[in-house]
Amino acid sequence: MKNKLNAWSVAVIGGGPAGLMAAEVLIRGGVRVDLYDAMPSVGRKFLMAGKGGMNITHSEPMEPFLSRYGARRVQVKPLLDSFGPEALREWVHDLGIATFVGTSGRVFPTDMKAAPLLRAWLHRLRDAGVHFHMRHRWYGWNENGALRFATPQGEHTANADAVVLALGGGSWARLGSDGAWVPLLEQRGIPVVPLRPANCGFDVSWSEYLSSRFAGHPIKAVTVTFIDAAGGIHRQQGDLMVTATGIEGGLIYALSALLRDAIAATGAAVIYLDLTPGKDLPRVIAEIAHPRGSRSMASHLQSRANIKGVKTGLLRELAPPSDFANPERLAAAIKSLPLRLIAPRPLDEAISSAGGVAFEALDECLMVRAMPGVFCAGEMLDWEAPTGGYLLTACFASGRTAGLGALAHLEYRNV
Repeated sequence: MKNKLNAWSVAVIGGGPAGLMAAEVLIRGGVRVDLYDAMPSVGRKFLMAGKGGMNITHSEPMEPFLSRYGARRVQVKPLLDSFGPEALREWVHDLGIATFVGTSGRVFPTDMKAAPLLRAWLHRLRDAGVHFHMRHRWYGWNENGALRFATPQGEHTANADAVVLALGGGSWARLGSDGAWVPLLEQRGIPVVPLRPANCGFDVSWSEYLSSRFAGHPIKAVTVTFIDAAGGIHRQQGDLMVTATGIEGGLIYALSALLRDAIAATGAAVIYLDLTPGKDLPRVIAEIAHPRGSRSMASHLQSRANIKGVKTGLLRELAPPSDFANPERLAAAIKSLPLRLIAPRPLDEAISSAGGVAFEALDECLMVRAMPGVFCAGEMLDWEAPTGGYLLTACFASGRTAGLGALAHLEYRNV
């Protein structure tokens, strides 16, 4: 294929994991690859995501892995069948980066950092011949079909035999994913599902006291339960964080799609917090009913049920005052404290975004049906997943599929 294709050029627009993976597949296929990005350097969101520990993928079996993609699992499955978690891990090893599986099943580089992986990858891409063009903000095509870029030196146009768009979603605009591509594609008649926050925090109507006293405090070891409109029970255990406006953290991110959609449908979503997941209700009742003598209620709750700090604050905020005089009702509140969420936080604050280019507008190679030779990959596609390596895995896999699709398209043209 290389000898047949070396006269062709492909433009990859977007320097995140999907775009870089497409560029790698393409350069190995023997075509000229020009990669454009609006930022001064590539992989900025990738690096930011790795600051807390670079979670590359997850080691769980494929069936539960696929379930993380919700309504789009059918469309994501072929991508992961071609390049799934094990293949991604082997690819990382081939870069010279060792990995390990954490106790949660998440897969990390041994040093937990994103920067060494990105450096090794970029070194390989540059050595292979990928041409990088930074500070090139794409803004569509001109009347002759050339790609248009805004650069510090003014407008630049470029022609390419195929294009891979990997422009990200709409979260963390300061790192490059600003969703500015949406109207550019809609003008071409390409259906785009509106971008929405995913893996996000939510607003709560806190009192001034709780907001000022406990913002930034973690809520350790709690269970969150959400009951959806169909009666389905969704439960997660772990930690949360109180914010000035509401609540965030891994437990909320895992449920964010359900919570966001429930708020859109009904105006609010109620979750239930179990503040003592290691103790059943009868035990909590017995502990609370124990005579407290001259001790304050706060001291009593701390000594008998290990409820203190922010957990006490939440009880005072959310449980009726009369519950504190009744051990049964107070224990029930501790085990199932209702918290009403009124809105997701803004898209730009979200870890990722839902919505994007509809899969129905693409063929199995992720080529836009209405624009032969134009492919889409990564978070700009209409899918979402929780954090835990699922986002990155699908971005890598979709970039690879788009790259292979572009090669196949050029090979067909070459016949």
